Amino acid sequence: MPYQMKTEGMEEISELLEKMGAAAGSVAAQGLYEGAGVMADELGKSVQTIRTAPFQFAREGTRLPSPEEKEIVLNAEPGIAKFDRSGTEVNTSVGYRNAGYADLNGHVKPIPVIVNAINSGTSFMKKQPFVRKAVKNGSDKAMKAMKDKIEETFEAMTKQ
Repeated sequence: MPYQMKTEGMEEISELLEKMGAAAGSVAAQGLYEGAGVMADELGKSVQTIRTAPFQFAREGTRLPSPEEKEIVLNAEPGIAKFDRSGTEVNTSVGYRNAGYADLNGHVKPIPVIVNAINSGTSFMKKQPFVRKAVKNGSDKAMKAMKDKIEETFEAMTKQ
């Protein structure tokens, strides 16, 4: 005796899957934006851990950043770069690349130069890798924020 199976609602499921597939890039970008925001917040927190010492020229060895240099970095909020879309991938970066310029003891200096000098160190300044610390502390939080946003968006689609 042959068996027969009937299914209903397959058209609706098929339409939903097509809709979800078409929106995947947009949903990924929304999730990435949430994650980038978390990383920017974490980078701002990490800047507060920079150790300072009153400015003096480093005659022997290296020096710590001055309180003025730290204040410049604290006042410059990290930005989120324009999204780079290539096929199915969406990428961005968080940092101080376009933070502008600041007055440091009567000299106008690019903020990214100050940030890099503190983070990576120079021949006259001790390095304090606060960016690496922010990445370490914020990666899991950012991934969770991205995952939550993506799941929330797709869940809203399935309820419609």
